[in-house]
Amino acid sequence: MSSNLHQAGVKLLKQLGRHADIIMDAYLAGSLNEDAHDPSVVEKLKQAGILWRPEPDQELRLKRSVRALLEEGLSDERNRQIDSNVGSALATIKTLADHYKEARHSSDYSAAEAYLSDLSEHVYSFADSLRYSIRVLWGRINNEFGYVGTINAKIRENELAQSQVSELLNGLEMFQFSELGEIAGDIRELRKLLVTTLQETMSDCAQELSVVQGRLLELLGRFRQIRGRTRLLKGWLLYTDLHPDYRPADHVSHKDIPSLFNRAEVLLAPAAVDVHNASQELELMGIVAHIKAISRHPVIEAVRERDASVSLTQSEDFDVPDNPLKQAVDTYFVDVIESGLRQSALEYLLDKALPWEAESWIYQVIGGYEGLPDEHKAYFELEPLGEPHPIYSGNFIIRDVELWLA
Repeated sequence: MSSNLHQAGVKLLKQLGRHADIIMDAYLAGSLNEDAHDPSVVEKLKQAGILWRPEPDQELRLKRSVRALLEEGLSDERNRQIDSNVGSALATIKTLADHYKEARHSSDYSAAEAYLSDLSEHVYSFADSLRYSIRVLWGRINNEFGYVGTINAKIRENELAQSQVSELLNGLEMFQFSELGEIAGDIRELRKLLVTTLQETMSDCAQELSVVQGRLLELLGRFRQIRGRTRLLKGWLLYTDLHPDYRPADHVSHKDIPSLFNRAEVLLAPAAVDVHNASQELELMGIVAHIKAISRHPVIEAVRERDASVSLTQSEDFDVPDNPLKQAVDTYFVDVIESGLRQSALEYLLDKALPWEAESWIYQVIGGYEGLPDEHKAYFELEPLGEPHPIYSGNFIIRDVELWLA
């Protein structure tokens, strides 16, 4: 059986190669002119299933399978056909899996091997068909449906592609991998084909189809915007053709400027009270009544000046006492200046028997040094004494500080 199939396949391929001119003429023209070719050659191509006649009065055309082979091999941009019949492929895969399990259970290993080979071909063919459909969609998107001439045709092609994407996504939802896992059972070959291979293919294709769908929606919005602007421009041109004497008016001189030309912000016009308008008399009287009276009587002016007089006597002196800790730190700075030697803050605290804690004392010494004016700070040098933190890098633990004259 396989030998006969091999011979038939070789014969078909030889016919395709021998009569390539006729096949390409039919592919490019859409149909074949029988009068321009040898009738015996045309009859052989019909018997081989390469050419067919849809109706008795119709011309010969290429079979769909041959046309699909040429479209795929030539990467023809006119190819817009996408196989979205996922349900039929799924049913075929399930049927072949059941055949394989039955033959394997019956120990018919030759039939099981044939069914497994057929199942592998269908699974990988289905995966390649999905990826091919996505490539066709990307090809149509990347050239922005350039094989059509009008914007309306672009929109229709976009809507067709969106419907095909939706059909593909709905078809992918038919794959229930829990059901396929039950069909595969513990058979390693079936699990590899029905679960691993198909699941990876479904995941990649679904993700890419979602990207394709988003790009299609973006293109559709742009096409519709272009169509709207084109219609506006065509309407304007049609109006000017029907009214050749039309001249744009001076819209600035009109009181009501059309919104198409009114792009400037409204200015606030100057306003003033109309004192001669009798209808606004009550409002004007209310405004006048709220105005404060200004009296220039001499007695009232004298009382106002007496009340407004300010005594400039010397205010009572008062002082805010300094913090004792701050005073002790100032004394520490003075002792360093007088001795001219490097002096440790903790040693000074112990020598003078000062009552403050060591941490508060060191904080105050550092704060006193940082609070000095820049010209005074230049006379001193302050060095912290300590070690890096043993666990947290970048932290330095200060145990003591030393102060001396620069």
